[in-house]
Amino acid sequence: MSQSDTTPTPPHRDDDHTDCDESPDAQSALSAPAIAAVEDATPDGTRFEAEDVVVGYPTSEDPVVDGQSLVAAPGEVTALVGPNGSGKSTLLKAMADQLPPEAGAVRIDGSEVADMDAKDLARRLGLLSQENVAPDSITVEKLVEHGRYPHRGFFDGLTDEDRAAVDRAIDLAGVDHLRGRDVGSLSGGQKQLVWIAMVLAQETDVLLLDEPTTFLDMHHQLEVMEIVETLREASDKTVVVVLHDLQQAARLADKVVALQDGAVQGRGSPEAVVTEELLADVFEIEAEVVPTERGPQITPLRPLHDD
Repeated sequence: MSQSDTTPTPPHRDDDHTDCDESPDAQSALSAPAIAAVEDATPDGTRFEAEDVVVGYPTSEDPVVDGQSLVAAPGEVTALVGPNGSGKSTLLKAMADQLPPEAGAVRIDGSEVADMDAKDLARRLGLLSQENVAPDSITVEKLVEHGRYPHRGFFDGLTDEDRAAVDRAIDLAGVDHLRGRDVGSLSGGQKQLVWIAMVLAQETDVLLLDEPTTFLDMHHQLEVMEIVETLREASDKTVVVVLHDLQQAARLADKVVALQDGAVQGRGSPEAVVTEELLADVFEIEAEVVPTERGPQITPLRPLHDD
């Protein structure tokens, strides 16, 4: 079973120079109605966990992630960080039922995701992947409506509840001004916000985001981070996010899990994990880490080498 069989996956995010209206006045990601809607629509907090998970790929003899565990708490953002090839995206895919673990289990409130059918799982767990495609001619509103598929029959039209969920997701993602635009006409950053809106429209207990800010300009990176912060502050959603940028993780996450070579090397608060010692051991850099009100501030100094 794979959730990707029934949901779109996000597009490759190229640097795209489409002219567009991106003024702050057009954005409403943090509007009061959106926050209130999240509070009203959010179910009770959900415990999401992976236990002793072993996962790899058919092309590899050895597992990419070997016997690792992770618990993501309700109302918290858990960030997976690590150097390239550390296994963070592979672990997320296993937790999303995109890659079947060779051993171990992934559970939502004690129920194994492997035992859930595709629609049941999609009502509990939303995934923003790194890759997806959609027809360029589909409008933003129609794409976001696809997020309601777990709540509908195959031939059923949208209900009033579905339309309200779509409106909430569009409002929270700050893309109402793009509602009637074709997806193919959007910039890379705008597309990413629209894909996030589609996942939000599922209104799931658990939200998984795989490198949602990679390849985005600073403006759109901050918009994505604001959406995640709003979900944390206004709901009990369980959020797990893979971040390439360690500074973003230090600022955004309640808990950080650092991986290297498929094994967890540190877990805990950003202050406990993002240390000069861990940066040296896991990321092989010398850096200065200074505590701030927004989490540890990292200043990279130089790469470290085995010699």
